[in-house]
Amino acid sequence: MSNLFDFALTAKLLGLPFVVSALVVAAVLGLLAGVLGPLIVSRNMAFSVHGTSELALTGGAGALLLGWDVGNGALAGAVVAALVLGLLSRRSADYDSVIGVVLAFGLGLGVLMLWLYKGRAANKFGLLTGQIVGQDFASVALLSVCAVVVLGLLAFLYRPLLFASVDPEVAKARGVPTTALAIVFAVMVGAATALGVRTVGSLLVLSLMVTPAAAACRITASPLKATLLAIAFAEVSAVGGIVLSLAPGTPVSAFVTAISFLIYLVCWAVSRVRRRVA
Repeated sequence: MSNLFDFALTAKLLGLPFVVSALVVAAVLGLLAGVLGPLIVSRNMAFSVHGTSELALTGGAGALLLGWDVGNGALAGAVVAALVLGLLSRRSADYDSVIGVVLAFGLGLGVLMLWLYKGRAANKFGLLTGQIVGQDFASVALLSVCAVVVLGLLAFLYRPLLFASVDPEVAKARGVPTTALAIVFAVMVGAATALGVRTVGSLLVLSLMVTPAAAACRITASPLKATLLAIAFAEVSAVGGIVLSLAPGTPVSAFVTAISFLIYLVCWAVSRVRRRVA
């Protein structure tokens, strides 16, 4: 327990190049998660994010087995998953069942590939729970390029996406291409989710992609305020999780989930107090 609060060791580790790279990655991930999160929550896509993260695990496991870059493999797996989910679930009533079917198949395939991989066990464990050691210049470059593409697309499509998220029936009646937007948004979420797998891990990436936005939506109904709060919450969770994990050497995801859940509980309590006062 004393290592958890070893500030001298934490300060020393913060100067290491791979830790600096990990903090940059976490900051960019926090930005992506905060911007996309409120739309994910309003579109009820939390289960979809979970399914996409598991299939990012499958892509990462395949890349690990073949000796390719894990980040690229996870990204490819998540994008393919997003496309498959978007194409197979045209009706909202089918969405959860399609996710469950694709998730089960992809996860089983990923487990098989991890079993076939005979390399370091830490690489397998890192795909599940996240790690910061593997954050190098290539990881930062890949994340930065994907972040620019995702944020650029979101800036261009934000208004119709928000309209389709808040009232999809009216948006469709007004001529908004809701199906195409849903597929494009699913791919953007898939890309952001895959990029979070290496840092947070596929099992707990929801704590970054959904929890901060869910907390923000608890205390405000304004899309702009919710986005700004979600970005702040995600940044605190991602960067703070890495900083707290340095001294004890524990998986990053343990602290990211704890911080994001604590933020959610505080926002939940604030919303309850507001209702009672009103």
